[in-house]
Amino acid sequence: MPDSADLFDYDAVLAACAQGDQQALHRLYQHDGRHLLGVALRIVRRRDVAEDVLHDAFVSIWQKAASFDAGRGAGRGWVYSVVRHQALNALRGSEREIAVDGDALDALQEAQADTVAEQFELQASMGRLHDCLAHLDSAKRNSIICAYVDGCSHSEIAERLKAPLGSVKAWLKRGLAALRECMG
Repeated sequence: MPDSADLFDYDAVLAACAQGDQQALHRLYQHDGRHLLGVALRIVRRRDVAEDVLHDAFVSIWQKAASFDAGRGAGRGWVYSVVRHQALNALRGSEREIAVDGDALDALQEAQADTVAEQFELQASMGRLHDCLAHLDSAKRNSIICAYVDGCSHSEIAERLKAPLGSVKAWLKRGLAALRECMG
């Protein structure tokens, strides 16, 4: 049975948004809102901030839908990257440190570990990117997913993958170069 994402036409929804179809934006929110909230939540780590990020991302999707170019990538990937960038911008813009008790931190880390496979499935549905990611060795692929899906820093990736920081930086650099060449 095909994944529901395979049946949802992101490109058509984005084209309809570009034409001012508010129902198209609503359909996108109904179809992917909870997954997009999860992406934002994994990055900003606070539900209230993640909800604000999601709202701002949908405003941005609405305003910039006309700039989406299907020739440069999949509509789903574009939507998810808008949310991811919005979350990273929110994270960079916050000047405060978020205090979390030990139990909550343990639960969050367990949840993040459980979602790595889910995140890869999300990326897998993105056409060419999936094929290109599949050709990378696991260290490069996992580093890229941690960085670009979870929004992890180099040191966080090194800790998560239990690898030296220099290796993580090299994996990211070489992995991204291989992806650019493959996607090119």
